[in-house]
Amino acid sequence: MTTASPHAAAARAEGLLFLLAFALCIPAANWLIGHAGTVCPADGPCLIPVGFGLMAPSGVLMVGLGLVLRDLVQRRLGLGWAVGAVAAGAALSALLAPPALVLASALAFLLSELADLAVYTPLQKRGLVLAVAASGVAGLVVDSVAFLFVAFGSLDFLPGQVLGKLWMVLLALPLVAWLRRADARRGLSPA
Repeated sequence: MTTASPHAAAARAEGLLFLLAFALCIPAANWLIGHAGTVCPADGPCLIPVGFGLMAPSGVLMVGLGLVLRDLVQRRLGLGWAVGAVAAGAALSALLAPPALVLASALAFLLSELADLAVYTPLQKRGLVLAVAASGVAGLVVDSVAFLFVAFGSLDFLPGQVLGKLWMVLLALPLVAWLRRADARRGLSPA
């Protein structure tokens, strides 16, 4: 029987924390969309300004963060864990979404996280920050297009949706760069 190195054990614990945070992004996004924003119309989602005069549902912040966390789950725990997290997340998204948005929410989550996975997986060995940034952009565009089209049959709010999610991906990149440097010091390679 072999024992894991302290660094490997710490990396696995980090992966489980990333997995928990990823899972928490789903109920957080659903709660935010109905309860937090600068404008909360009675018949629609709560909105926040995302820059350049654009507004977006407040849940976009958690969606952008979720894309980054999925990548970190894969880095720490492996592809199988990431795929399982995406499947469980799609089910959780359908369970927690407002009734009128169940299909749009679950489908957008599933497609965007799979797009994120498809871009991140081949790029991760070329550079963690590049892989997270590129996969985040792919995932957030797919999420925005799928959700808006299925939920409303319109892409009118696409710029705000994309920008709101992009801010979260960009804000996470310094943490991802720090994690990459820490991994190099500990002699860890991607899962």
